[in-house]
Amino acid sequence: MTVHNYTVKDGTGNDVALSRYDGKVLLIVNTATKCGLTPQYDALEAMYKKFGDRGFEILDFPSNQFLGQAPGTDEEITEFCTLNYGTTFPRFAKIDVNGESAAPLFTYLKSAAKTDTDDAEAGAFRKILSDLRQSVLGDNIKWNFTKFLVNRDGTVVTRFGPTFKPADIEARVEELL
Repeated sequence: MTVHNYTVKDGTGNDVALSRYDGKVLLIVNTATKCGLTPQYDALEAMYKKFGDRGFEILDFPSNQFLGQAPGTDEEITEFCTLNYGTTFPRFAKIDVNGESAAPLFTYLKSAAKTDTDDAEAGAFRKILSDLRQSVLGDNIKWNFTKFLVNRDGTVVTRFGPTFKPADIEARVEELL
């Protein structure tokens, strides 16, 4: 089983087989437009421009599961990201990433990479989550902007925590390209 075995919905409700990304390095991210981490869109777009012509794709999956920080329709989210951050990478329909209604792709991603690779800001971020009474245990997605790095054959390589900066992932992407 790999990422390529899944089909997801694009922002207009059409099915997209992830097998179309066979041979590409992927960064799959659950996002939100009203989150303190939303400015990561700038860095994600910079990474996409830097590596996109070498077989790299960012797949953006908005999720409203964390304090309702991805409000609006898929169309409104796309408009927001395009106007405010100039994003050009593929964006898919809003999904759940945790719980019984979690998208099958994210259930797979979580099972393939159970824990986050964290950065220096992770401890402070965990304290914020604890104060918000969000679970930081288990393999659940902890918050918006969790990132999964996937190699060209669709195998999950690693999972990066929400505060892990996209620029700090570039060396890993370079290795896979």
